[in-house]
Amino acid sequence: MEVVARELIPELAALSGLRLTAFVNRETEIRGDGPWGDLIPMKVVPVEARNRAAWVWGEQTHLPRLASRAGCDVVHSLASTAPLRGRFMRVTTIHDLIYKLVPGSHFGALALGMRVLVPAAARRSHRVIVDAHSTREDLALHLGIPPEKVDVAPLGVSVPAEVTPTPEEALKRKLNLEERRLVLSLSAKRPHKNLPRLLHAVAGVAADRRPSLVVPGYPTPHEQELRELAASLGIADRVRLPGWLSTEDLEGLYRAATCVLFPSLYEGFGLPVLEAMARGVPVACSDRSSLPEVAGDAALLFDPENVGAIRAALERLLADSDLRSRLSKAGREQAAAFTWRRTAELTAASYERALAARR
Repeated sequence: MEVVARELIPELAALSGLRLTAFVNRETEIRGDGPWGDLIPMKVVPVEARNRAAWVWGEQTHLPRLASRAGCDVVHSLASTAPLRGRFMRVTTIHDLIYKLVPGSHFGALALGMRVLVPAAARRSHRVIVDAHSTREDLALHLGIPPEKVDVAPLGVSVPAEVTPTPEEALKRKLNLEERRLVLSLSAKRPHKNLPRLLHAVAGVAADRRPSLVVPGYPTPHEQELRELAASLGIADRVRLPGWLSTEDLEGLYRAATCVLFPSLYEGFGLPVLEAMARGVPVACSDRSSLPEVAGDAALLFDPENVGAIRAALERLLADSDLRSRLSKAGREQAAAFTWRRTAELTAASYERALAARR
C-alpha cells in the first residue's frame, strides 16, 4: 500500500484541476522521504502508525476535523479503511478482502479490526476504488456493495531508473547460495501466499536439477513454520527467506533469477507479478482472483492448491529456454499497459463521480 501511495500521489499531482493535501502519521512526517510535503502539502494526524488502536481513533476523530479544516471536498483513504463521518465525500480504495476470504492471513488485533472496519468503510463511502474487477465482484458477493458504486483502477508498475543492481556473485555470498538456478518469489510470509505448497513443489524437483528458492518479504509469525517445513523436506539448504532487501539487492535478484513463481491463493492485484514482467523475468503464477487479469497471456498459470501443477510449471520454466524467452518478451509488453498515470486518471474520475453525487 505504501508503494501505491508513493507512485500514485505524484501522478495525481500532475493532473490539472486537483488540489491535494496528504494526511500522514507521525512516523511518515519524521522520515520525510515521500511526495507528501514535497510535491503536495502535508498535514500530520497525531497518531503512531504502529499503534493500531491509536490509528483507528485518529482516522475516525482527528482526520475528519483536519480534513474539514483544510477545506477538502473529497477524502480518499488509500488503505481499505476510512473515516465514517465528515463533511466531505468519502472515496476508499479497498485493495482486497483477504481478511475475509483467507482466514488467518492477518494476525491478532489487525484481523479483528479488518472484519469491522473494511465493511463499514465500503458501505459508508460514496465511491469505492479497487485494483481489479475480481475484487469488485468480491465486494458485491461478500459485502453486498453494488457494483455501480465501485470503480476499477488497476495499479501501475515502474522500474527504478538509477539503481546499480548488486552483482550476482555478491548476492550469492550474501545469501549463502550455491551455484544453482535461482527462483524468486517476492512474498510476505503470510498463509494466503501459499508458500508451503511452493516449498513442496521445489522439494519435488530432482535433487540434481533443484533450484535455489529466495523469498524476500517482511517476516511474520508464519515464517518459523516455513523454515521448519523446509528442513523437514530436506531443502533447507536450497531455501532463503530474507526480510526486506535494499533496492540494489532486489534488482540484482531479478537479474539473477531464472524465473519468478507466485503461488498466492488470493490477491487484490498481485503487483509482484507485474514487477517481474516489467523486468523481463519469466513468470508462473496462480490462476486465482486478480492474477489472471494482471498476467494475461504472458505467464504460465497454475492451480495453486495443486502441488503437482506448481512443480510442473516450475520445471517447464527451468527446462525450456524458448518458453522463457517468449514469456520475457510477452511480460514486458503486458506490463507496459499498466501505468501509474492511468491509475491516477481513473482515480480522479472516481473523485468526480463522488462529487457528482453531492450536487
